[in-house]
Amino acid sequence: MAEAVKQGAETAGSSVTLRHLDDHLTAFLRDCRTCRCENGECGIEDGFRPLFFDDFLPADGVVFCTPVYWYGVSAQTKAFFDRTFCFYSGSYPDSASVINRMSRKRIGLVLASEETYPGASLGIIHQIQEYARYTHSDFVDVVRGIGNRRGEVARDPGDPLAAAERLGGGMFGRVTSDYRIDTERSSRVWE
Repeated sequence: MAEAVKQGAETAGSSVTLRHLDDHLTAFLRDCRTCRCENGECGIEDGFRPLFFDDFLPADGVVFCTPVYWYGVSAQTKAFFDRTFCFYSGSYPDSASVINRMSRKRIGLVLASEETYPGASLGIIHQIQEYARYTHSDFVDVVRGIGNRRGEVARDPGDPLAAAERLGGGMFGRVTSDYRIDTERSSRVWE
């Protein structure tokens, strides 16, 4: 499904980089008070920093793709979010710049699970929605594919591969709205 998102985004003219978190993360977040280097850098030596600074921060949009494990994201995906703390916390010397670059992105979510029960993914969707709100980003959409074996989602009658491709293609053109009680709004959604 990640490849389908990539294909849709590239067809729509976006430049896409596909990354596998396993290739970059080898450790979970620790207590920064005990392992932060004297210069303020994160003391965990793996590929997270270049992934975060070279790929994530410059991106206008990111689609997180994860299997559903115990009704949550994969440990690697959770570790990605946790590890961002090392660089946006006040103890990082350039945290204000990191916060600015983390914000105002377009965020998508692609999930794969063997369970068709709609509630199986609600906690994950809520987590990503709250991340988007926290960073003043737009949560664009979520796509779910059902399958148990590698590639089985291709047989899902809901056609998640086509939905993932549409997510990629509409990442920057899709209308998103997240109203608050005091939001000024038009009397119609579609012109």
